[in-house]
Amino acid sequence: MANLPVEVSNHVALKDWAVTISALLEGDQIMLLRKGGIIEETRDFQLISPHFYLMPAYEHQKLHLLKPNDQPRLEQLLAGWQPDSQELTMQAYGEVTDDIEITDQETLDRLQGFHIWTDTFAEERLKWKRKKPLHLLLVRVYRLEEEVTLPMRPEYTGCKSWVTLEQGTISRQAAPVLSDEEYQARAEAIRQALSGTPAL
Repeated sequence: MANLPVEVSNHVALKDWAVTISALLEGDQIMLLRKGGIIEETRDFQLISPHFYLMPAYEHQKLHLLKPNDQPRLEQLLAGWQPDSQELTMQAYGEVTDDIEITDQETLDRLQGFHIWTDTFAEERLKWKRKKPLHLLLVRVYRLEEEVTLPMRPEYTGCKSWVTLEQGTISRQAAPVLSDEEYQARAEAIRQALSGTPAL
C-alpha cells in the first residue's frame, strides 16, 4: 500500500549534513546524532520543535567519516553542489518520535549497524562538549511532493542546529518515506539494541 501524503507545515528547519538527509530520505536510516552547533546559543542541543524541515548543510562533511558503502552518496552530492548558489532547497520534513540521551561509549557502540557514519564520527560526537549528553533522535521522515526553494540568507549559514525561516510558516504535501509498520519496526530495533535486548 502506498504511503499516503499528509500536509506538513512549519517555520523552523533543523540543519544537518546533506548526506545524512539523503540517507533519511532513502530510508537507509531513521536517526540523527546531535550535540549542538559550534555557535549554538545554548551551547548544547535542545529539541526546540519535534517537527521541522530538514535543511541540508555541506560544511564539515568528510568521506572518511562515512562507512565505505556510503561514501559514493557524498561524492554524488558534492558533484552537484554549487557553493556560490544564492538558493537552498529542502526536500524533507522530519518528526521526532524519540529523543534519547547517550552519555557513554558502550551505549553508542550498540548503534553501529543503524547509521551511515564511522565509529570515529560517532565517538567524536560523543566526546565533543563531553559534559553534555549526545542526543539520539529517531525521526519519521517525509519526502516533500514539492521542494521548498529559498533565497540564501546569512542567517541560514554557519554551524548551528536550528534555523527560523524568514518567509514564515511554509506548508507542503509530503509522503512518509517508511510506512507506519516499517518505521515502528526500525525504531523498536534501535530501542532494543540500546537496552541490550536481542531482537526477536
